[in-house]
Amino acid sequence: MQIEVHELELRHAALRVSDAASASRMRASLAADGQQSPVTVIADGASPAQPYVLIDGYLRVSALRALGHDVVSAVTVELSEADALIMGHRLTEVGRRSALEEGWLLDELVVHHGLTQEQLGKRLSRSQSWVSRRLSLVSVLPECAQLAVRDGVIAAQAAMKYLVPLSRDKRAACERIVLHLGQEPVTVREVARLYTGWRRGSAEQRERIETHPRLYLQVQDAHRESEQSDTLLVVRELDAISRACFRVRRKLDDGVVDRSRQRLVRAFREAQRAFATLTERMQEARDARPIHAHGDREAVQGGPRSAHDRAEPGAIA
Repeated sequence: MQIEVHELELRHAALRVSDAASASRMRASLAADGQQSPVTVIADGASPAQPYVLIDGYLRVSALRALGHDVVSAVTVELSEADALIMGHRLTEVGRRSALEEGWLLDELVVHHGLTQEQLGKRLSRSQSWVSRRLSLVSVLPECAQLAVRDGVIAAQAAMKYLVPLSRDKRAACERIVLHLGQEPVTVREVARLYTGWRRGSAEQRERIETHPRLYLQVQDAHRESEQSDTLLVVRELDAISRACFRVRRKLDDGVVDRSRQRLVRAFREAQRAFATLTERMQEARDARPIHAHGDREAVQGGPRSAHDRAEPGAIA
């Protein structure tokens, strides 16, 4: 049946995460092909102006409203609100809901519909521990973090993997980081860097991350760019050495160079010594214990030892 969009009560919109990319794809699909599948609603006589409660199809309704449509195709199910929500969850394809979204749904069913964890486990064909873990996500994660997830500022995956353990460790720190992140979306990797930096940092460093999380990320990015620039410069220099060696070898192979000339021999020996030094440095960077000709690794710390490092003869019994 066809229902006016304004007749829908969107009381369960907060149970799903806002996803700008999915919303954009939905708008494009509806604009090109129109609505292909109906949304799910239940009749609710509590509000004459909004006689239907939307159960499933919030993304489609949002896209239709953005495109200026006043009517939505819907199917009414003759179930209680709790049963309809459970049905919607069971019909949802695997992987489409995050654990946090499932926690919001379970919390809604417990708080507003009086279902117990045992009842939810049976109705959803899940263990009671599964229900308990999802509900704990909602209780552990601060409200500001949950709001950031709903608004698409923080990915649900980032919240579950990093903000939940951070909140268990220090809830106030989690709240401060989320509040100071503002409304600009952050990636999962950025949240991971904030969490790792906070866990490993001193009290002063933690304070800076909590009050200026985006500045911390910017400083890290600048440091990485500097390191990458230095590495890229060395790579280019090594490429130049490789090309120079190829050009010299080609001239030698062509026989146009007198290999016995003293000036050429001296230059080659200087280049050989320079490359041997470079080889030694690269070996030290790759392996702190140099590999010798016989394949044995020598347990030497900090490079070769000089004569001054050796013990005095009298010190040995």
